[in-house]
Amino acid sequence: MELRHLLYFKTVAEQLHFRRAAELLFISQPPLSRQIKELEEELGAQLFIRNNKRVSLTDAGKYFKNEVDSIFARLEESKNTVKKIHELESGELKIGYISSVYQPHLASVLKEMRVEFPYVKTSLYELPTVKQIEAIEQGKLDAGILRAPVHSEQIQLKSLYFDPFMVVLPMTDLSAYATEEELGALIKDMPFIFFNQEYAPDYHQKLVEICGRIGFRPNIVHEANNVHSIIQLVEAGLGVSILPLSLKNQYTHLNISFYDLNSIPIMTEVVLAYKKTIVNQALNWFIARYAE
Repeated sequence: MELRHLLYFKTVAEQLHFRRAAELLFISQPPLSRQIKELEEELGAQLFIRNNKRVSLTDAGKYFKNEVDSIFARLEESKNTVKKIHELESGELKIGYISSVYQPHLASVLKEMRVEFPYVKTSLYELPTVKQIEAIEQGKLDAGILRAPVHSEQIQLKSLYFDPFMVVLPMTDLSAYATEEELGALIKDMPFIFFNQEYAPDYHQKLVEICGRIGFRPNIVHEANNVHSIIQLVEAGLGVSILPLSLKNQYTHLNISFYDLNSIPIMTEVVLAYKKTIVNQALNWFIARYAE
């Protein structure tokens, strides 16, 4: 029994007319009748009742039609799934990230992905948390590396790590400032460089809270939308800032100083965000590997 036998049977069973079925199948009627006869002989059952006026299905034919319909429906589903997998595995994976997350781990995972999924194109977008959440909800991003909290019922989160904070200053000798109170006395009148409040509202609030713990309210003179700009402004002597401690090793080559705020129990949680429903094998791999 071949697939064509099932197709011929399905068409005759739907049309209940051999001539019309033959026209739809682009064959002549005698070969069609012969194929149906061969199928009946193989099954050991009569599928159709034929007379000069009409064609009808036997009980065995009705049962077989339901089975054949299921086979073709499953086959069509499989074809669509294969096509979808191919498109996803040879398509584009769009990943968002925030500038204040250390990037070498992301780079190493993407290198491994090139080996696992050589036909997947990866596009990276530096976006704030608020914009990433919106893009993931709308399907414009497949995943995002961002900071909690995330208020969305559509998005699944994997916690990556909790990040404490540090003060970043122009290069100076901090040996005389052994306590946070002494540090506060040094920086309280300095101009501050922070992330824009609309750009990162929850993050901005944490920075203000940290300053309050040290004992002052920051004089925010400059606002920026990425950590690289903030660092450059600090190095140029335009002010001081408070940034995640995980960035410390990334900027040791610059003329800036760091002061860890280990005794202040305020941290930010870095998470991996993605839609709750995933059919993309490459994205599943990326989520599992990046979150290790």
